[in-house]
Amino acid sequence: MINQAGRDRLYRSRSGMILGVCKGLARYFDVSLFWTRVIAVLLMFFTGFWPLVGIYLLAGFLLKPEPVLPLNNDEESDFYQAYARSRNEGLSRIKSKFDRLDKRIRRLENVVTSKEFDWDRRFRR
Repeated sequence: MINQAGRDRLYRSRSGMILGVCKGLARYFDVSLFWTRVIAVLLMFFTGFWPLVGIYLLAGFLLKPEPVLPLNNDEESDFYQAYARSRNEGLSRIKSKFDRLDKRIRRLENVVTSKEFDWDRRFRR
């Protein structure tokens, strides 16, 4: 189940400065964004510039972006995870739902526009 703040998974923020990794980490661990960035800069100086930059860029490309709208239930979370993993999979799920709705509407239209329906309606008057 998704908690009230929506921090059940680690996402990169859509409104972060550079790829949103620090802001995503700050939200996930519920710490100050300022201190997360300070720690990242200090680690960059103490471990060397390129190792941390490489890890940061790797995290920026591997972490999924946070959902645009908050996820309210498990079904929405499952759909978002499927869409973020593979857009084709998410689009195929949407297409199959619309295909099922289209079939239901066609059956309804066939019943309503059939001659038997018209005769039944006339006899009821």
